[in-house]
Amino acid sequence: MARVTTIDEDERPELADLVGRIRAKRRGRLINVYRLLLHSPILAETWFAHNNAVRWNTGIDGRTREMVIIRVALLNRVDYVVKQHVPTLALAEGLTLAECDALNDWRSAEHFTPRDRAVLAYTDSMTRDIQVPDDVFAALRPFYDERGIVELTVLIGTYAMHNRVFQALEIDPEPPVTSA
Repeated sequence: MARVTTIDEDERPELADLVGRIRAKRRGRLINVYRLLLHSPILAETWFAHNNAVRWNTGIDGRTREMVIIRVALLNRVDYVVKQHVPTLALAEGLTLAECDALNDWRSAEHFTPRDRAVLAYTDSMTRDIQVPDDVFAALRPFYDERGIVELTVLIGTYAMHNRVFQALEIDPEPPVTSA
């Protein structure tokens, strides 16, 4: 059970505009992370804006983005994120279920390209150690220009922050989506 109650949007009509903007970009849903963040509307709003920029307004392709998000969550043992992204979001962006499973032990898996391996090594270093060895950083250079490296770095850092917030607040899993 979450350590902080979730906001019931019906009881907070002053949040209707922000909730509407969030729902519009989240396939009509107001997921638990936003229900928690709405305790601080300014943080909910800036989190939402930053998250959208990181996920949708960079040159990082969707497959790589999902691979990074899932790997950061696996390293931090954050089931909430893994369940949010696997299988639906990951598959929609081109990862296979076999690749999602292989992210647990990507170094011994045959599923990943040299580019994927450079990204995953960078993700692991940033997440586990924070300081990235020169050789790990250099391995990105054949695949990314400086803008791409900045965008990849911010993606990894953003999801490291997400993981810490989700774990500290013990965010509840989302209820399953049911079709009408």
